[in-house]
Amino acid sequence: MQLDPLSFPNARTLGNRAMALAMLDAIICPEREYRYFSFDAERDDGARQGTMRNGDGDHWLLHLSDNGAILKGYVQHLPRGDARAMAREVRRRVPVEFNAVLSDPAFSVDTVSYCYWQRADESTWCRIAHPEPDLAHCSDGSADYLSILLAPASGYYDYATDYFECAPNLASIEHIYAHAPLTAAIVHSLNARLSLEDAQAAAAAIGYPQVAQRVSLAC
Repeated sequence: MQLDPLSFPNARTLGNRAMALAMLDAIICPEREYRYFSFDAERDDGARQGTMRNGDGDHWLLHLSDNGAILKGYVQHLPRGDARAMAREVRRRVPVEFNAVLSDPAFSVDTVSYCYWQRADESTWCRIAHPEPDLAHCSDGSADYLSILLAPASGYYDYATDYFECAPNLASIEHIYAHAPLTAAIVHSLNARLSLEDAQAAAAAIGYPQVAQRVSLAC
């Protein structure tokens, strides 16, 4: 199964969700090496990047900049034919605005099973199909690994109960999904052993907002 790019929200919304996933993982699991999700809001190139790594080689990276967003993932056990063929197709099809990202060794474009991109001035995402006809419509792993980015808070709850073997408060997950400021009560409901100060330090590293965000309403 493959995810339809038309099911994706805009890049800003997707980036906010990736940040929320990283914030929740940081609260529930202070040990960084055991987390799936991370977020870097202060890259040297001025971009932001959300990442999922499961420790077994499978991963996705969401890179957001003034040029737009590009999201690529890799699932190592899939029968994807010539791995270089998909990488070449990504380099051929992705707009030139993202050339610097593709050249970044940290982006690892040579290990790619699926790839989506959205220019800053466009409202929809584009998907790059595998160039080999027999693989173009096969499952590429995107539905398995990206669904948590598109699902409501219950999607993270299901992941956390399975992976961390805990039962985090669903209302608190929704609080983080809404990018509301951290409170002692919210942190305690997710991890009773973590202090608000430690959670705020993690939030500062991630770029998660520390104060309520104002929403302007058009008259």
